[in-house]
Amino acid sequence: MNLLVKNVIIADPQSQFNKQECDVRVVDGQIKNIGKLTAQQGETIFDASGAFLTPGFFDLNCVAGDPGFETKEDLETLTAAAKAGGFTGLALLPQAYPVVQSKSQVEYIINKTKNNLVDVLPVGAISQNREAKELAELFDMQQAGAVAFSDGDKALQDDGFMSRALQYAKGLDALLMVYPENKSIAGKSQINESKNSVLLGMKGLPALAEEMHIARDIFLATYNETKIHISNISTAGSAALIRKAKKDGVQVSCDVTAHHLVFTEELLADFDSNYKVKPPLRGKADVKALIAGLKDGTIDAITSQHRPEEIEFKNVEFEIAHYGIIALQTVLPLLLKAGLDVGIIAEKLAINPRKLLNLNIPVIEEGTAANFTVFNPNEKWLYNSSSNFSKSANSPLLGTELTGKVILVYNNNQYKES
Repeated sequence: MNLLVKNVIIADPQSQFNKQECDVRVVDGQIKNIGKLTAQQGETIFDASGAFLTPGFFDLNCVAGDPGFETKEDLETLTAAAKAGGFTGLALLPQAYPVVQSKSQVEYIINKTKNNLVDVLPVGAISQNREAKELAELFDMQQAGAVAFSDGDKALQDDGFMSRALQYAKGLDALLMVYPENKSIAGKSQINESKNSVLLGMKGLPALAEEMHIARDIFLATYNETKIHISNISTAGSAALIRKAKKDGVQVSCDVTAHHLVFTEELLADFDSNYKVKPPLRGKADVKALIAGLKDGTIDAITSQHRPEEIEFKNVEFEIAHYGIIALQTVLPLLLKAGLDVGIIAEKLAINPRKLLNLNIPVIEEGTAANFTVFNPNEKWLYNSSSNFSKSANSPLLGTELTGKVILVYNNNQYKES
């Protein structure tokens, strides 16, 4: 399959062609030539004037419904939404039914998604049934192809269990990706604790619940001399804790969701349950601190935190609505709205996520496997039921015009235009 991408600006800090406008020729799944090229007979020409080409986006934190909750999202619709959002790789969390916690379940996901443009890589559960009582079959799952371990949005509350999990993972050189929340402080909170929560009359979730949990995990990673990844940080205090830990030599990494870089708690005034996410939307000072953390290297990666839900779990009173939004198709527009430049987007959305998982990192150079995303940061598009490829519709952005459009993805000798 021969393709010539014309007049595109390369955004890959690993590449000698970074920031240059070039033509990119792909032949049989490999980047053959980069430069000012003349079209050859039989190849498909794609004009990307005004667009950028980065290594293919990779998401560290997404959920499908398969197995068990296919009415929310199956693997086919998940990968369709991923392609439309520019993602050529996904780390799929284990919060399905049954929980992905065995060799056979890991193999099921791998076999069901093979030969896809999007690489779907299973993340196995840390604990059986995500209950933090007994370790799951980490070794067997790693041998079957699990790239990391996580209990998804269930924080590991037991300190001793967490320490033992870190010790076991260290022996496997495996990465634990953990959600930070001290449940005894969080309680049944719904939104961020602030003047806004008092105004709305809802129990607030203090930043302290997240930050205490992160502090604990930093102490345990230090004690066990092992690595740990904190998923979905949302407060200025969390960024400060991780910044200091990194300076102290702790093997800690973290990520932030795209929506926590733009949305703030003021959006909850109308009790729109599509804004109900976990961790909750925070204040403007937190958003500012998170963006600063991305720019100074404190925060390693950006995720979608894609959480599909059926309408009956979202179109209800705010207090009983499920958490989460569908997000794979809206990550890029939100990052551009947050003011991030294409270099940071390439680093935090394509390079670093794979680096954290010890995966091969695509490089835009001649002779390498073609795995890239092309997007126009200025192109406007309507996100609606026709352009939404997810099986679910729980996004506050549906029905709005967005700026920043993915126009081409290429991976595994396959490509898709948008």
